[in-house]
Amino acid sequence: MALLSIKHSLRASTHPKAVSFGPAAGAALATFAAMALWAAAAPVVIASANSPAYTEYEVKAAFLYKFTKFVEWPEEAFSGPDAPLTIGVLGEDPFGYALEEAVRGKTVSNRRIEVQRTRSATESQRCQMVFISASEEPKLGATLGALKGSSILTIGDVGRFAERGGMIGLLKDGNKIRFQINIDAAEDAGLKISSQLLNLAEVVRNREQGDGPGNQNGEG
Repeated sequence: MALLSIKHSLRASTHPKAVSFGPAAGAALATFAAMALWAAAAPVVIASANSPAYTEYEVKAAFLYKFTKFVEWPEEAFSGPDAPLTIGVLGEDPFGYALEEAVRGKTVSNRRIEVQRTRSATESQRCQMVFISASEEPKLGATLGALKGSSILTIGDVGRFAERGGMIGLLKDGNKIRFQINIDAAEDAGLKISSQLLNLAEVVRNREQGDGPGNQNGEG
């Protein structure tokens, strides 16, 4: 299992692969996130003796953007060839402006990226990716059920998110962040997740291997 580490108190000088984020490091965060996905052992230093902490959700915002590069949506998930890829935040927003900063000026498959805050699963239907906030945990099952059948990549960081039917669960493990991918949920939504991303994740399944549609394993 590959881990994407977030070291809260490690000095950059003690680890040759560490990246320390200071107050002007917003533009560098997305770049490092890309490096981290390709070199999963590289830790992200979000606090050091000489710089203020870089928050957990600023790092997660960059991950959300990078995930868009490793997922293929069907054409019918968009209203037209020029439609944006929309990332929704459902429930109480933990990102502040970090998500807008992570995607500012970015495109994926020639589509611009937009961020929307939504209040319900119904409002989230217009998005291609939805981060389901911890505030929605009491009704997580109902929310995922309402989004089922849509080509929407669901991401969350509540406990056992992927095991409960979400697609990508961000998990805090001590001072590290790792992620799970529910490949069955993604396949059922018509999404193709690159094998490059799957290789960095803990893959969980809703059903026994071989029972899925076409047994395609979601690899690209």
